[in-house]
Amino acid sequence: MLVEAFNSERRENKSLDLDFDFVVIGGGLAGVCAAITAARKGVKTALVQDRPVLGGNASSEVRLWALGATSHMGNNNRWSREGGVINEIFVENLYRNKEGNPVIFDMVLVEKVQEEENITLMLNTAVYEVEKKGTNSIKAVKAFNPQNSTNYTINAPLFCDASGDGIVAFQAGASFRIGAESKEEFGELFAPDESYGELLGHSIFFYSKRAPKAVKYKAPSFALKDITSIPRYKVIEKDDKGCRFWWLEYGGRKDTIHDTEEIKYELWKVVYGVWDYIKNSGEFEDVDDLTLEWAGTIPGKRESRRFEGLYMMTQQDVINQKRFDDAIAFGGWAIDLHPADGVYSEKSGCTQWHSKGVYDIPYRSLVPKEIDNLFLAGRIISASHVAFGTTRVMATTGFTAQAIGMAANICLAKGIKPAQVLENGVIKELQNDLNLEGQSIPDVKIAADSNLVSKAKVTASSENGLNEIAFNGEWLPLATSAAMLLPLQKETKYTFKVAVNATEDTQLQVELRVAENDKNYTPDITLDTLVIDVKKGEQSVTIAFDKTLEQEQYAFVCFMSNDKLSIQESEQLYSGVLALFNGVNKAVSNKGKQTPPDGIGVDTFEFWIPYRRPAGKHIAMEISPSVNAYKATNVYNGYVRPWGTANSWTASLEDKAPNLQIEWAEKQTVSKIKLFLDGDYDHAMESVQFGHHDDIVPQCLQNYTIKSIEGDILAEQTGNHQTINEWVLDTPIETKGIIIEAKHPSNHVPATIFEVICQ
Repeated sequence: MLVEAFNSERRENKSLDLDFDFVVIGGGLAGVCAAITAARKGVKTALVQDRPVLGGNASSEVRLWALGATSHMGNNNRWSREGGVINEIFVENLYRNKEGNPVIFDMVLVEKVQEEENITLMLNTAVYEVEKKGTNSIKAVKAFNPQNSTNYTINAPLFCDASGDGIVAFQAGASFRIGAESKEEFGELFAPDESYGELLGHSIFFYSKRAPKAVKYKAPSFALKDITSIPRYKVIEKDDKGCRFWWLEYGGRKDTIHDTEEIKYELWKVVYGVWDYIKNSGEFEDVDDLTLEWAGTIPGKRESRRFEGLYMMTQQDVINQKRFDDAIAFGGWAIDLHPADGVYSEKSGCTQWHSKGVYDIPYRSLVPKEIDNLFLAGRIISASHVAFGTTRVMATTGFTAQAIGMAANICLAKGIKPAQVLENGVIKELQNDLNLEGQSIPDVKIAADSNLVSKAKVTASSENGLNEIAFNGEWLPLATSAAMLLPLQKETKYTFKVAVNATEDTQLQVELRVAENDKNYTPDITLDTLVIDVKKGEQSVTIAFDKTLEQEQYAFVCFMSNDKLSIQESEQLYSGVLALFNGVNKAVSNKGKQTPPDGIGVDTFEFWIPYRRPAGKHIAMEISPSVNAYKATNVYNGYVRPWGTANSWTASLEDKAPNLQIEWAEKQTVSKIKLFLDGDYDHAMESVQFGHHDDIVPQCLQNYTIKSIEGDILAEQTGNHQTINEWVLDTPIETKGIIIEAKHPSNHVPATIFEVICQ
């Protein structure tokens, strides 16, 4: 028992003074990825989050699905899901939570953080003050946790602001912007004629469910009464829920930092008014047993401050896919801007314009101009309002922030400041360290001198020569144009044989297309067109193109739409090839073709997109000559996903015991073996609500054994679901080689490995 007498002086809360190597403020996906990346390199890290859960807008408090360059699989960015820690999180969530339960996603994040012994997680802890050390440096941040009534002073040599509103960068005095730049400042044609302070607003979502009996609903007195004040009210559907109501948005004409509570009350007014409309307006049938299961209590923020870094990204960087020497990540979501009036606007809920492929994000945009021991992460990085429209989405912010965690380790090890990473070649070290963790920076290979395999002779029991995709699937109607995306050789004439079924005599039009940019997947150049007579019924059709590719790259064999024709699919599934469709995806403003108005600096082009499993199967075909893109030597070419070509070793399905042999002329000391496997980077693993067909990616190698060439078992894996498998040996070995004995994931999917790292 504790009894304390009256104290005439003011009592003080418990106070703790803590020291770390690196402090991350903000526990959204950006902060989580920065903290995990740093901790795995041995950096003593604090992750300070002002909410009771991690994830920010992706958490169960807000419930927005996390997305990035894959863009709901609705754009032309193939194999573009973000790599490294953010991919590990998505793949784990798929395995645990393919139904998209946001509460389970919370715990996936908490588990990932708690597994790192170098992270101190501080939930419910709000940073409210910055203590500076001189003009350009931060000494500490001060925080308070109302749950344990404790004040904290958190000291470190390095800080990362991933707080969303930029509380640390703001208090430290860093230059920032709110609102849109004018066209003149950066020459952005999509920018307004004059700069303005209107922003993207906040959103609150709700979930509904079916009850076992009828449920009445009486709206609160503050609920919106006149549903027609929402111009888009006619698109409301009774079974819509969660972030399908992303457009319930408000606050773009207000101070999105200091007016957040006022904005929240307006959004509650809208949410409960929309639900009243669904339940009680009489406009919807079969709603008696619908009940409101959950409504958000805090709004999801889109925009507030953006801070000025060593470089500010612009519209041109995104649309022109500018390459940066200091690239540390890529983006690929559309430039996605919303009307300032949000749900009350007569305009479309958003305006989305896509680039033809992914774009680079430079390290310089993560480093503020004036504060020398601070990194910027999340939506506050250095970008114009227009470029912010794409860099702001959560998977992109998490992916980008991984570079901060890695840079923090380098800065501490070398005794340098964040800006000095750009000097003396250190940026190359950062890029390579990131790529060794699966970052896949565009056009940046894993350095050969960081992988012993690059010095070895690599052979395999078989290499798949893709000369047939088996004719064992269903018939796919060609109501929409379809294509097979294949990595073809230059100056090679290819012949394809497919099976079609015609309801009457007709013609099949087939086109050979490529992208103007050889690393893009937008088929904007047609090399050859054939029109082939087809008789009624089932038959084989041979397609022999005369034209060839000028360079090795992906090509599209396009079967143009004809509602009198079907084409046969295959049950086989190969790495690095895809069936695509000139289809629509309204979720990302894809109507089959992007046709912007003149004068906004955006390209016109067609969308060729995949369908989600179990749809979107490969088109069955014979290919002559074979597509020989699956060589054993790919496992040390420095790429861990398709990029320009397939980049994998893929065994033949006829090989019943596929294995990969890595042999050195002289014995090597090996302490670590890392395998990069096929996690199907083309699949958008939306974190919540969406739901997915598989819990393990079908192409992922699940079972294998690693042996030394002398016969010792070094590692055995069963039931794997992760893209990157790292084996740290208890004792380093001296060996002349290793053998990886693999099992095909299924009878229809061959064993595939992208990269093997030995160190």
